[in-house]
Amino acid sequence: MADDHGGFEDVRDNVDGHPMVSLLAYARTYWLRLTLGVLAAFLTRFARLVPPVVVAAAIDRVIRTSGEAGLLTDVGLLPAGQISGQAARLALLEQLVGIAVLAYLVRSVSRFCSRYLLQATAQKVQRDLRDDTYDHLQHLSMDFFVDHQTGGMMSILNSDINRLEQFLNTEFRQLIRVVATVGGIAVVLWTYSPKLAALALAPVPIIGVASGRFLTWIEPRYKSIRETVARLNTRLENNLGGAAVIKAFDRYEFERERVAAQSAAYHDEKVAALRIRRGFFSALRLLTGVVFVLALYVGGTDIITGTPGENGVLTLGGFALFFLLLRRLYSPMRRVGKSANKYQLAKSSAERVFGLLGREPALESPPDPHVPGADGIAGDVDFEAVRFGYDAGEDGPVLRDVSLSVDAGDTVGLVGPTGAGKSTLVKLVARFHDVDEGAVRVDGVDVREYDLQALRDEIAVVEQNPYLFSGTVAENVAYGDRDVLAAEWDGGGADESDDEVAAWARERVVEAARAAEADEFVRDLPDGYDTRIGERGVKLSGGQRQRLAIARALLNDPAVIVFDEATSDVDTETEELIQESLARLVEERTAFVIAHRLSTIKDADRVVVLEDGRVVERGTHDELLAVDGTYADLWNAQADAGPDPATADD
Repeated sequence: MADDHGGFEDVRDNVDGHPMVSLLAYARTYWLRLTLGVLAAFLTRFARLVPPVVVAAAIDRVIRTSGEAGLLTDVGLLPAGQISGQAARLALLEQLVGIAVLAYLVRSVSRFCSRYLLQATAQKVQRDLRDDTYDHLQHLSMDFFVDHQTGGMMSILNSDINRLEQFLNTEFRQLIRVVATVGGIAVVLWTYSPKLAALALAPVPIIGVASGRFLTWIEPRYKSIRETVARLNTRLENNLGGAAVIKAFDRYEFERERVAAQSAAYHDEKVAALRIRRGFFSALRLLTGVVFVLALYVGGTDIITGTPGENGVLTLGGFALFFLLLRRLYSPMRRVGKSANKYQLAKSSAERVFGLLGREPALESPPDPHVPGADGIAGDVDFEAVRFGYDAGEDGPVLRDVSLSVDAGDTVGLVGPTGAGKSTLVKLVARFHDVDEGAVRVDGVDVREYDLQALRDEIAVVEQNPYLFSGTVAENVAYGDRDVLAAEWDGGGADESDDEVAAWARERVVEAARAAEADEFVRDLPDGYDTRIGERGVKLSGGQRQRLAIARALLNDPAVIVFDEATSDVDTETEELIQESLARLVEERTAFVIAHRLSTIKDADRVVVLEDGRVVERGTHDELLAVDGTYADLWNAQADAGPDPATADD
């Protein structure tokens, strides 16, 4: 069961394997640039170790002029033996400077390469992951969108995927930093003094074990934080979308308290996690501080009581080198704790992203789907003992044993009280949901046997509250036809053929708008068909939005068309004009018309009355009035409430 607040906790169950392994599988596509970036990152870290070694050699060989061999001497970059004479010391110093310059040059080039390659790879993974997640989300069944809220989906597509990109971009490089720095420093320190190296490296396994324990302990808290963020996003998204309602009812204080409660919950969980995290980091700093002091005491004691360069006693240069590297050693080790936090946050996000990707659509085309021929479908629709419920465990079925046969080209009016199942019934034709029992057939073929998209290409739906995209009028109407939409979106091109295609597309758009009685008001808009209508068509009236939705549906040239209260928000005069146009346009189409105004469907070939999910009456307008049943009661009630529907055309 989905989280009612859009938390998407249920999708975590769909993760196949470890979510972070799935994330790395996306990065594996770019294995070459990833490999080069990793090698460059290791080279950067190793190059950073060279200058401290140069400083140690300068102290011992140039300043003190001792003959103790150091790491650079051991690898053959410096001559062995004691250096005497000013000229020899200057020559050695110049040699050390050259080594340092080369190290800095290598470090700069390799740092650029590693950061560019790894960050670019992270960006590519982010792009691929967002594209795949969005595409998969679009193909999920309508049941998923019913059970999950928009705020939660936006949280996954934005916050979660961005967090995974940040993890790959930052924490992956931190992992390389830890491995390369700790490994390189361990080798250098062991070369100079195995005893002090063992002391300095003693905290490393302790920090590793502690970080693992910390991950296990903090994981539930970060999961809870992610869910709380999703709930807060959902609340904000709902309130921003319903700003007009909040203003109309003066519910500022009520909504402020609700947002404040969600925000407080997020604050409390975040602060609790922050307290744990800060405590963990403080403990790490204390541990590394103790080791630093011990190394200072043991190393200093050895130098005072022993002979530098003998029996593992550090030289003065080696002593300076030791503490330069010791500081660098613990910096990435302390970062392990922070990386553990980032890892846990990324893992929580990865669970949601890959859980969503692992969610299979409830409705898919069968393995060998039925595809209509070149002429499309005729439009015969049969409902055979249909039973359907959105949730079998709650409130019972919405439709109960509904049987209805509609011949191609017929217009059927669907009437009944709110909740009778009218809209649900027509959604089954386009297979937005599957029946629980019975069957829905189009041209004698069960809709479950059709290629899903091929079936929906033949069916258009105009809803009571149609959704319009933020764009131009023309783009929204053109959405009904792929070719017209592509041409309208691209606009005129560089050559004459492109301009001809654009003109053809605009002509199709205008024809559909005229059929829906929308052309006149569109031309009165500031930029006509190029007027931008705002989010969800907010700059248009309800009736204008419905007329554009009708135009969009007609442009698709469907064999079956559904009008779900499609003229509820238009005035009587406009409704009559639309009906006159539709009467011509649906002559060769199967049409289902759900209407509150019964005058809209009185000329239908058949009227079907639904009540409590059952068909209680069927027949023509005149036949049902003669029966004097539910339909007659509804007709008479509307007649009492206003002008006689029977004389509406007079």
